[in-house]
Amino acid sequence: MEDRVYVGNAGRDAVLDRGWILGHFKGAGDPRRSEAVEIKWGVHPRGEARSRWVRGEERTALLVLISGRFRVELPGRSVLLERQGDYVVWGRGVDHSWRAEEESVVLTVRWPSVPGYAVAEG
Repeated sequence: MEDRVYVGNAGRDAVLDRGWILGHFKGAGDPRRSEAVEIKWGVHPRGEARSRWVRGEERTALLVLISGRFRVELPGRSVLLERQGDYVVWGRGVDHSWRAEEESVVLTVRWPSVPGYAVAEG
């Protein structure tokens, strides 16, 4: 049973893998490995923004604001997450970008977890 349980801290574990704490990219045998879903604990300083829009996204995404003020840009729409628990969901194929208007913590859930899929930065 011990091998199927992982106890950690999202803030500490997140720094090890660009914020991602669960998904296909975790090692074999790690209970945080999942082909179905990816989870990220994103800590973003004020003013941090995606370097460019994500285009052709292959997954559905849910972003939940834990703290701060966080703006998500979608085609023809800007969504401001400003109260703890505010969230936005978008489906496959929806382009997006984001910016931390204040220091923010955002929980992101994406599904499915797509091996080999990564959006290039910069």
